[in-house]
Formats: sequence, C-alpha cells, structure tokens
Amino acid sequence: MMLKISDLKVNYGGIEAVKGISFTVPEKSIVTLIGANGAGKSTTLRTIAGLVKPQSGKIEFLGEDITGKGVEDIVSRNITMVPEGRKIFPDLTVLENLKIGAYLRKDDITDDLNYVFDLFPRLKERTWQHGGTLSGGEQQMLAVGRALMSRPKLMMMDEPSLGLAPLVVRNIFEIIQEINKQGVTILLIEQNANMALKVADIGYVLETGRITLSGTGQELLANEGVKAAYLGT
Repeated sequence: MMLKISDLKVNYGGIEAVKGISFTVPEKSIVTLIGANGAGKSTTLRTIAGLVKPQSGKIEFLGEDITGKGVEDIVSRNITMVPEGRKIFPDLTVLENLKIGAYLRKDDITDDLNYVFDLFPRLKERTWQHGGTLSGGEQQMLAVGRALMSRPKLMMMDEPSLGLAPLVVRNIFEIIQEINKQGVTILLIEQNANMALKVADIGYVLETGRITLSGTGQELLANEGVKAAYLGT
C-alpha cells in the first residue's frame, strides 16, 4: 500500500476539521476524495503534505510512519502537491517555475523538462514567459508540470479544475490519467465529482470531517445519494 491513513484527526483554525478518518491509496491508482466545501478535503491533503500537524492518528507512506514530518522531509520522499489556486510564481518564467519543482534534486533534470514539455506543448511555447501572464489553464498546466519535476511517486492534487473552462478541464483530466499511466499514484480532491469519479479507481465521500461512503469510482457514480448530493442529478 502506498499511503495509509489511520484515524486521522486534525484541528484547523480552532475547528475539528478532520474527525478520525481512515483510508488507503494503493500504488499506481487514482484515488479521489469528494465532498462539499468545508468537508475537510484540503485539510487532509495539507496534513499529508506536512503543512498542517495532526492532533492524532497515523500517516504511513510505503510502510513508514510520516505523521507530523516537515514539508521538506515529505517532498524528499517523492510526495508532491499541486495546490488549490495553482500557487505558481507569477514573476518567474515558465522555465524558472519548473526548475523550482526540482529544487531538492542534484541530478540532471533535462529529461524531466522534456517530459513536461511533451505533456504540455503550450508550456514549451511559453518557456520564457512570466507565469503571471499565462491563462488559468496554462497556469494549472505549469503547476502540474512543476510537481512532476520532483519525480513524484505520489502526486496530490487540490481542486485542479477550479475556475477552468470545461474544455480545459477535460484536457487536465486526460493529463491526470496519462501521468497515472506512467506509474505515478494520484490522490485527487475535486469539486467536479463527476469528472473525478470517472477517472478514479477508488472514491471516498467526505462530509463534515468524516468519510461517509467509499467504493470504486463507478460504484459512487451510480450511487443515488452521490448523484443527488454531488452530481446534480
């Protein structure tokens, strides 16, 4: 098992945001957490990433306890996050943004840059353009590309479709599947439950800090409660 979360509890801003959740992320899978705003999805990812310290519970990565480890320690284990809102560096070029993703690496990054440019030809065309001048979709591509530069085993993605046009969203989800086919495990949180469940091997529904439902992506897509609450049908 790549990632195992056991009875995780997290307080955030004085509120118990995550109330003892447990779930697993198998190697080379796509796993999604869906739920309304405030359900605890982002807090869960931020805790795994080392940005937030949990109150209790356990986070294991490839069998090793990483609970409460710092961000640099987490990144050095090839766990990376594509944050909500992209968080690229607007005053740096596309190339500089990508190089920052490889800041812990001491080896040659040329092959990885070429891989990112193959995935995102638009970025190759804009190598010397400042990140802040890119469209929303291009910035999301840059955020994903930057995460790939650390050669992740596990890539966590926080709302990758947020604020993007439907055509761009489809493209981003195709890229997510392509990255997964290359062997990268993906943990995805997403407001667009329909798209997320279509690509996910496993889905978990989070409601006010608790997991209330789990199953394959297809099982959750067919679930009447999920349809009513998250799929608008």
